[in-house]
Amino acid sequence: MVAITLLALSSCERVAPNFYGVLMENYGKNGKSDYSRQQGRVSTFAAGTELFQVPAFEQRAEFTEENNEGSEVKRILQLKASDNTQFTASPLYSYKVIPDKVIDVVFQNARLGSGNDFMRALENNVLEPHIYDLIKEESRKYSTDTLMASGGSLMFENKVQALVKKSFEEKGLELITFSANLDFSDKVKAKIDSRNEVNTNVSVLDQQIIEQRKKNELAALKAQENKIISSGITPQLLQQQFIERWDGKTPIYGNMPVTLFKSTQ
Repeated sequence: MVAITLLALSSCERVAPNFYGVLMENYGKNGKSDYSRQQGRVSTFAAGTELFQVPAFEQRAEFTEENNEGSEVKRILQLKASDNTQFTASPLYSYKVIPDKVIDVVFQNARLGSGNDFMRALENNVLEPHIYDLIKEESRKYSTDTLMASGGSLMFENKVQALVKKSFEEKGLELITFSANLDFSDKVKAKIDSRNEVNTNVSVLDQQIIEQRKKNELAALKAQENKIISSGITPQLLQQQFIERWDGKTPIYGNMPVTLFKSTQ
C-alpha cells in the first residue's frame, strides 16, 4: 500500500502558475469528451492519461529553421509579386490562447505531444506553415511597384494580418501583433528608385505644362477683354461720358468731343 501510494504521488503533476491545465484521459479515444480543464495537482497515474500545460500569457515567435550545424537561425520566406519579381519576408508575430478555447487547442493538436515544447511544436507544424500559405497567396495579388510605393507594404501587411488573425481565431488563438518584414533585392530597389525619379521628373514637367497653359489662357482672356472694351468706345459714348461728368461750369481745356447730328427736318 505504501508503494502504491508513493507511486500514485510520483505520478501527479501540478499545473504551473499562469498556465492552463488540460487533462487527456483514455488516450482521447472518445474525442473531445476525454479532455478537461484542470488546476493544482493532477494525477496522471492511469493509463492513457496525459496532462497538457498551455501558457496563459503572450507567446512571441518568429520563423526559424535549423542550419547545417543544428542551430536555429531566422527563416527567410521566398515570395513572388504578381509581376514575378522575387522578394522576401521574415514574419514576427505574437499571440495567446483564448481561455474558452484551450481545450479545443489541445484536442486539435494533441498529436504534437504534451511536453514543454508543445507551443513551439504548434508554431512549427501548424501556425507557421499556414501563415506562409496566406502570405504567399496574398503576395501574388500585388505588383512590385504597389508593394514598394508609399504605404504599399503597410497595406499588404494589414491585409495579411487580418487573414492571419481570422485563421488564428479559428484555431482558438488570439493574434496580438504581426509584422511581415518585407525586403527586396538591391537590384529591384535600384530599379524602383530610378523609376520613381523619372516619375517625379515627369510629374514636375506636367505641373509646369499645366501652369503655362493656365497663363496662356489668362493672357488670351485679358486680350479678349481689352478688345471688347476698345471696340465699345464710340464718339457718341465719349461725348455722353463727357457730358455726364462735366458740371457745366468748369473751364474746358482742349476740344470737347463733338458729335454731328443729322437734322431730321
